[in-house]
Amino acid sequence: MSLRIGVLASHGGSNMQAIIDRIEDGSLDASVVLIISNNSRSGAIERAKRHGLPWKHLSGRTHPGTDALDVAVHDALVEAGTDVVVLAGYMKKIGTQTLEAFRGRILNIHPALLPKHGGKGMYGIHPHESVLAAGDAESGATVHVVDEHYDHGPVLRQRTVPVLDGDTPETLQQRVLAEEHVIYAEVLADVVDGKIALPVET
Repeated sequence: MSLRIGVLASHGGSNMQAIIDRIEDGSLDASVVLIISNNSRSGAIERAKRHGLPWKHLSGRTHPGTDALDVAVHDALVEAGTDVVVLAGYMKKIGTQTLEAFRGRILNIHPALLPKHGGKGMYGIHPHESVLAAGDAESGATVHVVDEHYDHGPVLRQRTVPVLDGDTPETLQQRVLAEEHVIYAEVLADVVDGKIALPVET
C-alpha cells in the first residue's frame, strides 16, 4: 500500500525533510498529501514550497480559539485523505476532534528514550539538558503513538545514542537528531510493509 501522510510542523521540519527524501528516492512508498504549520514563517512551509507539496498555515491567528483550530486541522487532514499523521516538531497539543478521528494513527518522534525525559516542556534542547543533568550513559530517539498526554502513547521504536565525555546539550542533540532522521522513515516503511499495523490502541 502507498501511505498518505499528513505532517504537522512548527519550525524547521528536518524530520519531515528526511521522510520526503525517502519518498523521493523511492525507498518509502508514500506521499505527503498535506503539510500543516502553525507558524507562517516556518522552515517546514519553505520545504513544502520547494518540493511542490500542498501546505496550510493553521494557527491561533487563522482560527482563534482552541476548538476552532482543532476543527480546521481535522477538516484539512480529512479532506486531504490522510492515512497517518506525522508530527515533526509540532509545538501544539493535538485537539480532541483530530485525536479521535486519527486515534492510533498519529505518530510523534521524541529526542530521548521515553518514558525518561518526556512530558510537558520537554522539547527542543530541554530533553538533552535533562539527560546530561541526570548523568545518563545513553540517550536516543523514540517514535511513539500520540494520545491525550505529552510523550505518553505506545512506543513503536527506539534507537539509542551513547552520551560521550564532554557532550554538551547541543552536541548530544545533533547526534540524536541524526538517528531521528533514520528511524522515523523506518517506522513509516514498516507501516507500509504491514510490519506495524495502524491504528495502534492507545
